[in-house]
Amino acid sequence: MIKKFAIIVITTLALTLNVSAGTDGELLLKKNEPSEIKDCSEKFNRGVFALNQGLDKVLFKPISGIYKSLPSPIKSGVSNSLDNLSNLVTIPNNILQGDFKTAGVNTGRFLINTTFGILGLFDAADHMGFSEYEKEDYGQSLAKAGVGPGCYIVLPVLGPSTVRDTAGSLVNFVGGDPWYSATVINNNHYFEDSDYYYSRATQGIDFRAKNYDAIENLEKNSLDFYASVKSLYLQDRQQKILNTKKITNTQNDSDWEEVDN
Repeated sequence: MIKKFAIIVITTLALTLNVSAGTDGELLLKKNEPSEIKDCSEKFNRGVFALNQGLDKVLFKPISGIYKSLPSPIKSGVSNSLDNLSNLVTIPNNILQGDFKTAGVNTGRFLINTTFGILGLFDAADHMGFSEYEKEDYGQSLAKAGVGPGCYIVLPVLGPSTVRDTAGSLVNFVGGDPWYSATVINNNHYFEDSDYYYSRATQGIDFRAKNYDAIENLEKNSLDFYASVKSLYLQDRQQKILNTKKITNTQNDSDWEEVDN
């Protein structure tokens, strides 16, 4: 039922997106320029944003504060393990974008870290000289295929997104994320549904902890916190689509999509 619903939603969203045949860097830059992306339902988005802020104050902030105080080796191991899992989404997107060399590198990285790195707790591939890992997702693949971002939206709990990125995230629920398929879709004796949801919740906490001080400073110093978060997210997505190395101001170099995939 969920799978059928997701297919319907993805199809509907895709029909509302602005598709263009051009995929060169200049066009991608223009189409994903933060000032060009409309906030079509700002009143609704601000309401959801306020809800998310409330949840953050009573739930995510306190938990991430505790997580932040854990010894560095523990936090590093958790982050490495989560990055290793994210390869399962990055690799198919490397292939979709025609970057077969990087897909091969990331496949090797995943196999090495899963085995020698003890399920990804240690980044053994990094010590073996593998190139720096960069995440890719279906939203980025849609952008590079020429799909416009659509309107900016704020999702309950999951936070900032665009219509295109939301559609890209929904691909995970129809088999685009092998980890979701192994835990939720397929019945087996090795994984349970809860394994997937625990990993996603941990990703959100890990992201919040990494950006704990940056988020606090941004909220404290912003005249309009909603507008600041929107601008930050859209700039970050633009940079990731273009694969630029620039780090967005006030933010740790973590991916905002850690919390909405």
